[in-house]
Amino acid sequence: MPHSVVSYWTMKLWGGRFTGGSDPSFEAFNASFPFDQRLLAADVEGSRGYAQVLLEAGILTEHEAGEIRSALDEIIRIASQDSSYLATAQSEDVHSFVESEIVRLIGEAGYKLHTGRSRNDQVATDLRIFLRAEIDRVVAVIRKLQEAILDLADENRDQVMPGYTHLQRAQPVLFAHYALAYYEMFKRDGLRLAEIRSRVNRLPLGSGALAGTGFDIDRDALARNLGFEGVCSNSLDAVSDRDFVIEFVGAASVAMMHLSRLSEDLILYATAEFGFVELSDAVSTGSSLMPQKKNPDSLELIRGKAGRVFGHHAGLLATMKGLPLAYNKDMQEDKEPLFDTIDTLAGSLGVMATVLGNLKLKGDGMAVAANGDYTNATDLADYLVRKGMPFRRAHEVVGRIVSHAIGHSKRLEDLPLGEYKLFSPLFEQDLYDSISIEASLAHRRALGGTAPDRVLEALARARQELADAKK
Repeated sequence: MPHSVVSYWTMKLWGGRFTGGSDPSFEAFNASFPFDQRLLAADVEGSRGYAQVLLEAGILTEHEAGEIRSALDEIIRIASQDSSYLATAQSEDVHSFVESEIVRLIGEAGYKLHTGRSRNDQVATDLRIFLRAEIDRVVAVIRKLQEAILDLADENRDQVMPGYTHLQRAQPVLFAHYALAYYEMFKRDGLRLAEIRSRVNRLPLGSGALAGTGFDIDRDALARNLGFEGVCSNSLDAVSDRDFVIEFVGAASVAMMHLSRLSEDLILYATAEFGFVELSDAVSTGSSLMPQKKNPDSLELIRGKAGRVFGHHAGLLATMKGLPLAYNKDMQEDKEPLFDTIDTLAGSLGVMATVLGNLKLKGDGMAVAANGDYTNATDLADYLVRKGMPFRRAHEVVGRIVSHAIGHSKRLEDLPLGEYKLFSPLFEQDLYDSISIEASLAHRRALGGTAPDRVLEALARARQELADAKK
């Protein structure tokens, strides 16, 4: 039922000590509801769990606890059905909004919900409830990207490309081997987030403002009811800790770095100078002036957004570095960078999966490049090692052979055996079999190498990993 004694839409949780009103500009500056309303579902979930322990502690009656639960259900129902519900609210933050709405719906009993609870432990709990769910969502998007990587690798498992060091052609590798390198990077990102989630999933609620609650609250039971793995052990630390936010944004920065590296590769490979891949129209844009252009804007945006997330990480560290224990209002500045990091990371992962699903390889061009610039020189040195020559000596001999071939504008395959023998008597006719692309790949059979059979094993192993993760 509605109550008209107080305007609960504008109710503050701290007004009793104050006799004057807030300056309007400061009030707007102080308010966090425009962005922390994103925590509404988490606040309702935390409040529902807290109402239960208040009931068990004898602070709420069965009737009061039931009314509070019904009010919390109603808040979520209205929010899901009426977009103006949150848009027109004038609350200071999401916590005061939920409390005022409970009181509006059920009356005085709603005020009991805050017994022994501070916004300090409340917001820390909300943030953890929210973030653990978002980590699960981001990990799921990472897996979708990993599937896209494996699909692309499977479709092009026989394609050969040059591997690079210093952006110079180095040795031939299978494209699938190249793709699996990024699969491994994103696997580490998922594992990092899963590890962070275990530290996120600790309950601050029951810590009060800083010294702990003065009521007989069973925090262990509350943690279990809210799906936490345990409680934060120290009340001062519980309300002032934002390590879990910084850790998440740090892990997101690493993931964005991986996305940026893959973007850079594909941007280069899509140029006419490389000509290895072609982006579909679905993930490209054109030029307003030059009608022939096809720009990789999807990848350039991902690359650019990496810096945005890096900035959030640095900003959070700078915000926290000088704060004395325990809670300080500076910590309100954790939410916007966290929310933006989540959105940026999830969006970038999703777009990259779409890019890979719309990517066409130009296998002939890659194969020509893999055969060029003496990428088989190491195989020639390995040939001499197998004939008994120490590697360092073989390296020097092959270096002189490459210089000779460059001077005569010939590939290593085109030099006659007689010329090879000028550099070492160990060379025989079988050297040509050792420096073919097929031989170069096949020789890299050590675990983790680019030999075709090893790459097939790695693809199968990766598929199984994803299947197990889904279970």
